[in-house]
Amino acid sequence: MADQGVVLKSTLTCPECGHVETETMPTDACQWFYECNSCGAGLKPKEGNCCVFCSYATVPCPPIQKGGSCCR
Repeated sequence: MADQGVVLKSTLTCPECGHVETETMPTDACQWFYECNSCGAGLKPKEGNCCVFCSYATVPCPPIQKGGSCCR
């Protein structure tokens, strides 16, 4: 069961080709890598971010939403 108020779906935008994909974020681990389903680019978090959702998506990862820090 999800924590109250935590959004688990976020929309990633590939910085290489602009492809947009809505994904479910993991609640028990950071997602450090993501492969674009359109161009195959391997995304990694930007400097200072904990995961690909915090770098390229519309909603940050669950630990950040809760006001904490992520897994790194």
